[in-house]
Amino acid sequence: RGRRGGTCGGTERPGCRAEGVSTMEKREGDNHAIDQNAGQNIMPRRNSGNLNYLNVDMQVANASEAAALFDLHQAHHFGEFEHSSEQHCKQDLFPKWHLPMKIASVISLLTFIYTSMRDVIYPFITKKENVFYKIPILVINKVLPVTSITLLALVYLPGILAASFQLYFGTKYKRFPQWLDRWMLSRKQFGLLSFFFATLHACYSLCYPMRRSYRYKLLNWAFQQVKQKKENAWIEHDVWRMEIYVSLGILGLALLALLAITSIPSVSHSLSWREFHYIQVCMNIITACYWSHSYQL
Repeated sequence: RGRRGGTCGGTERPGCRAEGVSTMEKREGDNHAIDQNAGQNIMPRRNSGNLNYLNVDMQVANASEAAALFDLHQAHHFGEFEHSSEQHCKQDLFPKWHLPMKIASVISLLTFIYTSMRDVIYPFITKKENVFYKIPILVINKVLPVTSITLLALVYLPGILAASFQLYFGTKYKRFPQWLDRWMLSRKQFGLLSFFFATLHACYSLCYPMRRSYRYKLLNWAFQQVKQKKENAWIEHDVWRMEIYVSLGILGLALLALLAITSIPSVSHSLSWREFHYIQVCMNIITACYWSHSYQL
């Protein structure tokens, strides 16, 4: 009776077999639905709306195919964005160096014209002396230190103007004029250009004894000394003048090189504010040495 009272008894009947098959199909259908839901939940939440849009618009039944199409669609739009930025957004070349380079070029040109007229053109007009050979070395070597000192002065001047501006208005919270703000942001570039011209000046000065004109002048001076029967042509004033001139030039260039090194971002970030400010105070010493160096010249 226990077997007869069961659902199907001990024997297999066609009705019981059909009921078992339908139950298994139902379970498989539920598992397939769960797998689809799990596949949809794996995708990011922010892309669910786009997936639904693709499923409706493209009529894609499989979730993996919809995800692949969405990735292609997204990559296509990102590619268009990158190409459009390359085509329409043209980057400037050294934007912070435009103003310092223009000012340095103007100062160099004006100094070169003045020095050429004084040392080359004026003697040629008045005394008929052909000294155009001075232009490549001597004239250029006089232009370089003047330009370097002027650019170094342009590093100091905006700070003085900014302090005067704050004292005049009685507050430090008022914005500076646009030209002064741009000038103050370009002080680093002015300082580096000053170091560049100072280095060129040192290199040109070292080339003096290698010039052919200097050798001819040295022979002429020796011939004149023999002709005048001078055994000793030592002039104490000129000796001290040149020694001080070279010494101050080397000192000023060394301190300016120190400041140029500290302006490198990796070096400046490794320094504390007190250390960086202490190094910047050396600018006063550099200016004094440079002006003394030029005065000795």
